[in-house]
Amino acid sequence: MERPSRQRQQERDTEQETDESTVACPECDSENIVTDADQELVCEDCGLVLDERNIDRGPEWRAFNHNERQSKSRVGAPITETMHDKGLTTTIDWKDKDAYGRSLSSEKRSQMHRLRKWQERIRTKDAGERNLQFALSEIDRMASALGVPRSVREVASVIYRRALNEDLIRGRSIEGVSTAALYAACRQEGIPRSLDEVADVSRVPQKEIGRTYRYISQELGLELRPVDPKQFVPRFASSLQLSEEVQSKATEIIDVSAEQGLLSGKSPTGFAAAAIYAASLLCNEKKTQREVADVAQVTEVTIRNRYQEQIEAMGFR
Repeated sequence: MERPSRQRQQERDTEQETDESTVACPECDSENIVTDADQELVCEDCGLVLDERNIDRGPEWRAFNHNERQSKSRVGAPITETMHDKGLTTTIDWKDKDAYGRSLSSEKRSQMHRLRKWQERIRTKDAGERNLQFALSEIDRMASALGVPRSVREVASVIYRRALNEDLIRGRSIEGVSTAALYAACRQEGIPRSLDEVADVSRVPQKEIGRTYRYISQELGLELRPVDPKQFVPRFASSLQLSEEVQSKATEIIDVSAEQGLLSGKSPTGFAAAAIYAASLLCNEKKTQREVADVAQVTEVTIRNRYQEQIEAMGFR
């Protein structure tokens, strides 16, 4: 009669413990051998690692209580807010190949084409889900064009879903709300993107984006701080191929000017552009106002006005 599996497992564990206890350290001949948190056999006396090839069969995440273990336990890819179904539905690949990489027959290809078409149809059950799918795809498209990280896309998707649940979409275009959600996510995550840059990749006018952004941020209670001009300095300086010295000087100019209250009511991109222009002159890496204005997407008049204010604040005449 076969023994119960639990009893066999206990015997295996006992044998493994016996094997570990009989192992001696080749360096100091000690028998104080333990298994550490990384599943390695280590000598307690001299610290020599005797075996590091053990396989850790546990999960890659850590949990400290039952609720965390339940929330982190998963099968397959993690859920994402950037998809209307949170990535929980099936996706049929378009490559028309089997599990071994072989091409499918013409009959199978037509069958998979029909299955793929019906799968796309049943993923959205009503007009609300179709609109959500379109909005999230717009956020993904604009985020790719702006080059922002995936965390910003997740935050923008969450903001749009909150606006949808609060019924803030009614009477406004889907593109306008999705663009405003992406701009709010950039502000929230500290990714410097101006309203002009967001409007360039959007399909709605800048005025509508600004109006929608102010509305949803007020209704949802988004705590957004004013944009710091120093966040734009590294990107603008990199586009102009300026040195670290110019970046440091531009940051110093912004700090001194802000302490004197010159930043209040001014555009952060224009303020950063003027600081970079002034720093390039002071560090003998001169760039023209037109070059700086093209990178910062501001006018030369803005740069001249902010430049004069910053030079006076620094004590230069």
